[in-house]
Amino acid sequence: MALVAMVVSLTVPSLTWAQNASSVLFEQQTWKEIQAGLQAGTNTIIIPVGGTEQSGPYIAVGKHNVRVLALAEQIAQKAGKTLVAPVVAYVPEGNINPRTSHMRFPGTITVPPDIFEKLLISAGNSFQVQGFKLVVLLGDHGGYQKSLEKVAKSLNAQWQGTGAKALYVPGYYTVIAHQYAQWLKQQGYGKDVGMHADISDTSLQLAVAPSMVREQALRASGPPSTADGMYGGDPRKATAALGQAGVSMQVNAAVKAIEQERNK
Repeated sequence: MALVAMVVSLTVPSLTWAQNASSVLFEQQTWKEIQAGLQAGTNTIIIPVGGTEQSGPYIAVGKHNVRVLALAEQIAQKAGKTLVAPVVAYVPEGNINPRTSHMRFPGTITVPPDIFEKLLISAGNSFQVQGFKLVVLLGDHGGYQKSLEKVAKSLNAQWQGTGAKALYVPGYYTVIAHQYAQWLKQQGYGKDVGMHADISDTSLQLAVAPSMVREQALRASGPPSTADGMYGGDPRKATAALGQAGVSMQVNAAVKAIEQERNK
């Protein structure tokens, strides 16, 4: 009987972790569950970086935050042994005075690049001291990609000899402007591909969070305008099916990068 009790006491913690940690979201777990996960080898964590910005009249301003979280969850599940940190929603989006870039429109929040980088470095160090061995920086917006690369280099210099690494995944973002844009052109949507709030941007959002797209108004709208915050292309033919192709490309690019880093 004593032997049975001892066996149960040894196995219950791991069983409890497996039951409660079905979610890959860091913020939905207790510290005990996170600790048990680390002990069981779940030592990769993704820091999803979004942004709060205008995206034309037909996409809600939190698109990057919702999208990067949804895709990070898919990436974590596919890569295995991976958690997803809370989304970083406050990012550089232009100057406040004078107002530049997306800050010229309501709906945008900005922070200075140096503050943004310090936040990410502090977050990365927070995960490293807990025992995470691979901290993945995943950015859904183009304006801060160089900052993510800079932060990863800084963290790797700090962590040299510790066994921990920071990984910036440029392919998660660049696949949209290259592989996905090329695929859309091959499907006959070449004139609809632009830079912001275009067919690709809108299709991705329809695939991930359709309620954030004002689809009825979009279908009834006229040609897109830079005055409305839409830069190049035309979103009116966007569909969730088109967007799912881009989502798959982003997820696969990130999973491949994580696997390659793990195998080094």
